[in-house]
Amino acid sequence: MRHRFFSGLEAPLHICHRGGAKRYPENTLYAFEHAVKVHRTDMLELDVHASRDGVVVVAHDATLERCTNGTGALKNLPWAELSKLDAAFHFTPAGGSGTPLRGRGIGLSRLSDVLSAFPGLKINVELKDEAALAPFVDLVRGTDELDRLCIGSEHDGIGEELVKVLPDACYFFPANALAAFVFAVKGGEEPPEGPWTVLDLPYEWEGLVVFDAQLARAAAAKGKWINVWTVDDPAQMRQAIADGVGGIMTDLPDVLRAVLDEPRSGRVST
Repeated sequence: MRHRFFSGLEAPLHICHRGGAKRYPENTLYAFEHAVKVHRTDMLELDVHASRDGVVVVAHDATLERCTNGTGALKNLPWAELSKLDAAFHFTPAGGSGTPLRGRGIGLSRLSDVLSAFPGLKINVELKDEAALAPFVDLVRGTDELDRLCIGSEHDGIGEELVKVLPDACYFFPANALAAFVFAVKGGEEPPEGPWTVLDLPYEWEGLVVFDAQLARAAAAKGKWINVWTVDDPAQMRQAIADGVGGIMTDLPDVLRAVLDEPRSGRVST
């Protein structure tokens, strides 16, 4: 039986990667609101770091320069200062020009803000570094919020620590465990066992297709779920659906919504 996280979900899922990073300022409430209201997303994908004072902040980068008008490491500033930054300062939408949302009051978000804004919505949360571990655990431990989160980290050590401190959560595979599973399947071998439920993996890597029907069948046989990232091409979206993908993470939520709304035989209930 799959984890309760999957209750009510039907494949293929529409998953907004960082809220739809090519359409909206990534990892902001502005992006997440559009993902939900405009594109009817099934799940949000986001990343978290911790501020200097232990606030769980939604952001991909360890530093502030790429997405905001701030400088330096996010972890060096308290939330009071981080909350004043412009998270749309450098954002240019795909196919557009300039920075049309600069100065519009689009700031960084706390994970608690996202959880409150979208009650019940499923969220894939990646912890980007160890500093976020304790604040994240304090935020979600003993709450119903954990049941709607799929959590983990690219770093195997953080992923393993999460399993220890939040044993009832739904986890995605960290990098080394993911590689071991995929390489075993591709090599015709039995994939290793582990506490991980969700394979969040690239559709292709360095020009080679990673996800295919063989991997989908092997994962299903082990009770695992596969989400592919970051797929913005309609042809790849359709192929992933045909091959039995669980969910598609995209930076172009409008494109994925159009593909998912195309007539086909139906979605697969969990």
